[in-house]
Amino acid sequence: MKTITFIGNGNMALSIAKGLKDTYKIEVVGRDLEKIDKFEKELGVEIQKYIMNDFDMSDKTVMLCVKPANVEEIATKLSGKAKVIYSVLAGTTLQKLKENLNPHAVVRTMPNLAASVNRSMTTLTGDIEFQKEAEELLGAIGSTRWLSSEKEIDIATALAGSGPAYLALMAEALADGAVKQGLKRDDAMAIMRGLFGGFGDLIQDIHPALLKDGVMSPGGTTAAGYGALEDGNVRSACIGAIEKAYKRATEL
Repeated sequence: MKTITFIGNGNMALSIAKGLKDTYKIEVVGRDLEKIDKFEKELGVEIQKYIMNDFDMSDKTVMLCVKPANVEEIATKLSGKAKVIYSVLAGTTLQKLKENLNPHAVVRTMPNLAASVNRSMTTLTGDIEFQKEAEELLGAIGSTRWLSSEKEIDIATALAGSGPAYLALMAEALADGAVKQGLKRDDAMAIMRGLFGGFGDLIQDIHPALLKDGVMSPGGTTAAGYGALEDGNVRSACIGAIEKAYKRATEL
């Protein structure tokens, strides 16, 4: 079984590790052994644990899951030349990663939290010789899409990386709307979850506009509700959310 080394032990690292734990041996490098122990408990499998100070990355396959602002700092605590670093750091360029960590190769990746249930939409870009390996590795936690530039992965970060938060807001708001009209909270939540589950399958093969048109009959309930969404500038707000998140990614 191949080994993958996680540097960092936050929520994203745990989500990815949950998707990989059955096919890879996991080792985790962090600052605090107690937090790594907690990571191991939540992961549910035995892992190799290391403190970051002077950890040797030589010839390792590394999944870098620290905060973007901490790249320079952790670079002073690591040694050796990794075979490849897969970075999940939003907005952190290939050049910056290579200059600070000096690996043989770097691939930028942007999974999302659905990695923990093997349903991440993960975008990738970087050293092309590792494209196949990257797609196989990250394919263990869902779908992958190799992009041709760093600009594109920054845009994709705004869509797929941040997207679960946007959809969560929409899901909560729709359930709240049903409760406001008199539906019990438990019923509203169950119906909302069923809605999102079914929609996730439908959207794989049908264009969003066609789905909308298929539901919206003239003068019907969907048309009335859809009109309210347009009055609230929901479409414009979604487009603006991607723009703001993309710009923020380029600032990190």
